[in-house]
Amino acid sequence: MRNNTANPASSAVGCQSVTLPSGLRVICRTMPGYSSVHGFYAADFGSVHRQFTLDGRTVTLPAGTAHFMEHKMCETAAGDTFALYAKTGASANAFTGYDRTCYVFSATEKIDENLDILLGQVGKPWFTKASIAKEQGIIAQEIKMYDDSPDWRLLNALFRGLYRAHPLREDIAGTVQSIAEITPPLLYDCAKAFYAPENMVLSVAGKITLGQAVEACKRNGLYRARKNHAVAWDIPAETGAIPQREQHFTMPVNRPCFGVAYREPPLEKGDLKRELLLAMLSDLICGGLTEFYRKLYDTSLVNPGFSGDCVTAPGACCVAFTGESEQPRQVVALLQQEIERLRRDGIDPEIFRLVKNQMYGETLGSMEQPDEAAEDAADACLKGRTLAEEIEALAALTVQDADALLRTALREETRAYVQIDPAEDGD
Repeated sequence: MRNNTANPASSAVGCQSVTLPSGLRVICRTMPGYSSVHGFYAADFGSVHRQFTLDGRTVTLPAGTAHFMEHKMCETAAGDTFALYAKTGASANAFTGYDRTCYVFSATEKIDENLDILLGQVGKPWFTKASIAKEQGIIAQEIKMYDDSPDWRLLNALFRGLYRAHPLREDIAGTVQSIAEITPPLLYDCAKAFYAPENMVLSVAGKITLGQAVEACKRNGLYRARKNHAVAWDIPAETGAIPQREQHFTMPVNRPCFGVAYREPPLEKGDLKRELLLAMLSDLICGGLTEFYRKLYDTSLVNPGFSGDCVTAPGACCVAFTGESEQPRQVVALLQQEIERLRRDGIDPEIFRLVKNQMYGETLGSMEQPDEAAEDAADACLKGRTLAEEIEALAALTVQDADALLRTALREETRAYVQIDPAEDGD
């Protein structure tokens, strides 16, 4: 067992962690004075994991399999896990991302019982043809609902513009056609490959101790060493020209929606410095603290929803800017001009200091919320590091680091553009 208190950043985080003989990583932030506990159980398995080898056998998954499995893991032979949580008074959720699947609960009582539900739901997979057929109908409705979301459609269109073959271009939930191909054997293969303890992390925060979390793992058969399956996967980075520079379509929106995204080289394993700088980049260029954002806002070219974000996944990385505007092309032209100006003149040191301090403060502030503390600790662990290391790396960043990144990032030749125009009556 290791207590991460060797430096000021570690002291601020205050997490304990241990790797069990099974390979499961367990993290705990004990928070005296708090009445609630948040449990976060995550698998290093997301929508981009579409092909892998299992004990030497190649397995290819339909789009949406990880998300489908998330739904099915919430249904056990003992009943629906959300119904089990309701009996204990806990609130629960589950979600799938591009590179992970997560199961969570929050509770103020019956903590051991809730931990057993959390760990038990993914420890005993249970799939039948009948239950899969039922879930296919439920998820088909969910897919159709997301198809009506302009924000979701915009982001997915940007990914399709940037990537020719990378799984990031496919919707996390897949399509109605792709999920129809999912079978019990495919899901059991995923359970063997990605729901093994060595591929998961349990993170808890609040009124709980590390020993309490470890005891829950012992009760649920997650402590002892076991023979693991041989699993291998790789998602190569894409090179060359982007496949589709522009896309236009219509939807029932009040104003034109637009997005512009830049394909960047994937993050190298352990390159925390570049990851943090990419996360800061949009705020340094057009965040609310910049004169450029004020210019766009004061001239009514954008509304407060205009913003940027960095999206990363195995084999992929991009920086996207999205918003609404009556003159989207003018906004994009001004954005590119501002990027080129900053590339030439350098980022304002004061803006860098403010953005960095804001990010630092938000990171430390999240440690005072059990749900955010548990999730952030799990996220760092899945990336092979600790929260303390993230805080230390953030503190060490300089404006010169940001200038160096911008010299090669956000190039116009790697840019894709998507515009959604209001549908005319009858469309």
